[in-house]
Amino acid sequence: MNEALIHLQDVNKVFITEELETHALTSVHLTITKGEYVSIAGPSGCGKSTLLSILGLLDAPSSGRYTLAGHEVASLAPAERARIRNREVGFIFQAFNLIGDLTVYENVELPLTYRGIPPAERKRRAVDALERVGMAHRTKHYPAQLSGGQQQRVAVARALAGEPAILLADEPTGNLDSKNGEAVMDLLRELHRGGATICMVTHDPRFTRYADRTLHLFDGRIVEETRQRDAEEKLSESGFAIA
Repeated sequence: MNEALIHLQDVNKVFITEELETHALTSVHLTITKGEYVSIAGPSGCGKSTLLSILGLLDAPSSGRYTLAGHEVASLAPAERARIRNREVGFIFQAFNLIGDLTVYENVELPLTYRGIPPAERKRRAVDALERVGMAHRTKHYPAQLSGGQQQRVAVARALAGEPAILLADEPTGNLDSKNGEAVMDLLRELHRGGATICMVTHDPRFTRYADRTLHLFDGRIVEETRQRDAEEKLSESGFAIA
């Protein structure tokens, strides 16, 4: 049996203001194993991004247990949480989040610098990651000189260079046209076939077919789980073409 990288047990997230109490997540149970590709789908406001923020240690649950790569998250000091987040998690954002005045190579290398990795090792990792996403020929270009699809490939390379246990992708095709969106999804599928563990949030049902299984969120709860074959049958019934 594959090792469980992520395990959530009865996780809840409540946002409280002076006038309102919002239950963003309710009784979420989730296990993601090494080498798995999981998508999280659901309508806007259902809790997808909140769940991804908790998985990436950018936020903490109000209650429940979370174990990441063998670490009980609630017991960790803030500095240790930051260290594990930086080493175990690779983030791919909808908005790319590249630094405009740095080259492609520098964007990929920068997070490794913060981790104190020696220059020779940083170069090896950055070059290897850019080769894996097909952007090694653009190392000296700046983000503004790239298409949206190319910028997202660089963002994927930046995540890969850290050699994380899991890649978390938050609407990775959200700012791309359909052609570039499909290209980025094909890239993630190739990375998964190469052994990467991926958890992706998407609102587009066409892209859930790339995952091994899909968790469907509604009002902060996991209301359904489908495997790839089930998802393809539902897409066919809904009229979407299946590639």
